[in-house]
Amino acid sequence: MLVSLKAVLELAEKGGYCIPAFNVYNMETAMGVIKAAEAERSPIIMQVYPRLMKEETGYYLAPVILAAAKAATVPVCFHLDHGPSELETTRSLRYGATGIMLDGSTLPFEENIALTKRVVKTCSYVGVEVEGELGHVGMTSDSDMDEFTTPEDAKRFVEETGVACLAVAVGTAHGRYAKPPKLDIERIEAIRKATGNTALVLHGGSGVPDEEIRRAVAAGVRKMNFATDVCYAFLDACKEVLDSPNRPVAVDTFMKKPIEAVRDFCISRIRLVGANGRVE
Repeated sequence: MLVSLKAVLELAEKGGYCIPAFNVYNMETAMGVIKAAEAERSPIIMQVYPRLMKEETGYYLAPVILAAAKAATVPVCFHLDHGPSELETTRSLRYGATGIMLDGSTLPFEENIALTKRVVKTCSYVGVEVEGELGHVGMTSDSDMDEFTTPEDAKRFVEETGVACLAVAVGTAHGRYAKPPKLDIERIEAIRKATGNTALVLHGGSGVPDEEIRRAVAAGVRKMNFATDVCYAFLDACKEVLDSPNRPVAVDTFMKKPIEAVRDFCISRIRLVGANGRVE
């Protein structure tokens, strides 16, 4: 069933667990994610990078996500990930997104607040909630980590913007890590307390050690993003099929194993964040 960002966050908050948010890129990755959610009876978020919404891909991909979500027997939110501007956020609303992320984390603090607040207001007209980001979560290839999010700044940001959840910089990055990251769990706890238990979001979940993920969820992370490992699960399986001596030529048959690989990866993350068995 297609639901709002607020609806899945409320489920996570009430149950004390985390909603896994999986980036999807085509019909097959969307199928793998939905199969995992159904198998594990888990609420999920399917999200899309902004470049797909800016380019023509989003026009074709959005109906696939909506069809999968509406046919599902578990709650599914269709979310824009890292929307940098009102172009992507508005287009995503037009395409049926039920959650929006406005990422103004590279902007000066005041500009981030102003842009996020404006998008929150626009989205409120159609009943869609917004995720913001404070403290830039960069790439694993970056030479230095940006400054971590402070509880004081987070408190003001949440109060002035009205975001439903907040992505914070606490030690993760996007991409594959050269060495496993260590999260600042005490900072997560402090931000939760300062923001009145606002739902926190951990970006760069791919490759984070399992125990660190469990501790982050216990500290108050209610949405966790997985993108890089979805891609690797899909592509590694494609290579395996391509290298097999009797590889199928029909594309739909070729894609069966990659879909299963995405499903299996998503099942492992659903279980890790405690979202399995949450839907009757």
